[in-house]
Amino acid sequence: MADGAGLEARTPLRAVATCPPDRRHPWADVPPEAADRMRAVVIGAGDDIIEEVRLQVAEYALSMDGLFGQNIRKGVSVALEQFLQLLGTDGDLPDTRVYFELGRVEHRHGRTMDALQTAYRVGTRVMWRRISVGSDAYGLDSDGIFRLAEALFEYTEQLAAASVAGYAHEQSLTAGSRQARRHTLVAALMRTPTPDGTELERLAREAEWALPRSLAVVICDDEALQAVFRRLPPDVVGSRVDGLGVIVVPDPDGPARADALVEATAGVPAVIGPTVAPDQLCRTIARARGAWPLVAAGEIVADPAVAAPRGAKPPSGLVRADDHLLALLLHADVSVTTDLVAQRLEPLRRMTSTARDRAVETLRAWLDAHGDVAETAGTLHVHPQTVRYRLARLKESFAGALDDPVARLEVALALRFGGGLGEPAPEA
Repeated sequence: MADGAGLEARTPLRAVATCPPDRRHPWADVPPEAADRMRAVVIGAGDDIIEEVRLQVAEYALSMDGLFGQNIRKGVSVALEQFLQLLGTDGDLPDTRVYFELGRVEHRHGRTMDALQTAYRVGTRVMWRRISVGSDAYGLDSDGIFRLAEALFEYTEQLAAASVAGYAHEQSLTAGSRQARRHTLVAALMRTPTPDGTELERLAREAEWALPRSLAVVICDDEALQAVFRRLPPDVVGSRVDGLGVIVVPDPDGPARADALVEATAGVPAVIGPTVAPDQLCRTIARARGAWPLVAAGEIVADPAVAAPRGAKPPSGLVRADDHLLALLLHADVSVTTDLVAQRLEPLRRMTSTARDRAVETLRAWLDAHGDVAETAGTLHVHPQTVRYRLARLKESFAGALDDPVARLEVALALRFGGGLGEPAPEA
C-alpha cells in the first residue's frame, strides 16, 4: 500500500525531546501537526480493520452484520477519531463508554474476553501497518515514529482495559442477580410448607441450579456461612435465612462428598439433615433445623471418630442429625420431657447429694450393662454383692419401676435428659 503517495514533502517534525516529569501519556510526545497529516490514512483504515477482524476472529465471522457488527464498527470509528484528537495532548481518553459496553455485550453473549482482546490486537496491527507504510509523509523523524507507535499501543491497551471493566461489571451484575435468585430459592425451601414439585422446579430453573436426585440441608451459624460455603463444590446453593446459614448440598452421599463436607466444616459447628429426594425436602430441613439449637449449645457434637481426617486441621464440627435421633426426640417437646424427668427421677430428688450421686452412677452402669450385675460391678470397681445391695435399695426407692420394662426405659431416658438434676435432700 502507498497511503502517503502524492503528499508533498514536509520538514520532519521532532518528537518532544525531553518529557515533562508529570507527563502521563505517550501520545503527548507526538507533535499535534502529525494528526492532520495522517488523518486520511487513519480514518481510511476502518474498513480494513473490520475485514481483518472478521477473517481472524472466528467468533465474529458471522456476527458483523447485525447489532453487534454495528457496535464494532462504531467502536472502530470512534477509536480512530479519538486517537487523532489525543496526539499532542496529555489528556485521558475522552470517552470509553463504547468499549465498556462492548465488554458487557461479550459477557451477555456467553463469550470470554479472548475474542475481543484478539480483535483489539488485530486492529492495532492493521492500524500500525497502514501508518508505517505512509510514515514518510507525516514529517516525523525516527524518534517521532517510535513515539507514535508507543502512543498507538498504549491507546489500544486502554480501550481493551475499558472492555475488561465492562465485562467484569456485567459479570458482577449477573452474579449478583443469580445470587439473589438463589437466595429466593433457599428462602423458599425453608418456609413451611416447602414448595411443591412444580414450584421447586421453577425456582431452581430461575436460580440456574440443577435440581438433583437427592439432597440434604446443612445448617450453621450465619456468620460462618461464607467460610463453609466457599470450601464446598460449586453445585451447592446457600444463603442466610432467619438468622441461620443454610446450604443445600446435592448428592451428599456421592463419591468424596462426605470428606468434602467434613473438611468444609473444620472448626465450625454445623448440622446436616438426612439425604432425601427433592419431594421429601421438608424432612431434611426439619431434622437439621431441629438439631441446630442442640449443636449450637454444644449439647450434641460431631463424632470424634469422623471429626479430623486431615492432620492438624481443626476437628470438623459437622453433626449428622440422624446420629442423634434420641436427643432430638427428647428435645422435640421439652415440656413433656421435663415432666418425664420430674416424674421418673423423683426418688433421686429425695436423696442426699452423696446418695444421689452414687445412685445415678449405679443406675447408669446397670442400665448400660442391660441388668448384668457382674458387668455393672466391673464398671463401678465394686463387689457384685455391693451392686446387688444398691439395686435392692434403688428398686425400693423407685417402687417397682425398675422391674417394669416400660418404666425402666422411661427412667433411662430421664437419666439421659436430666442426669438426675433437681434439688437433693439436705445432708444428714
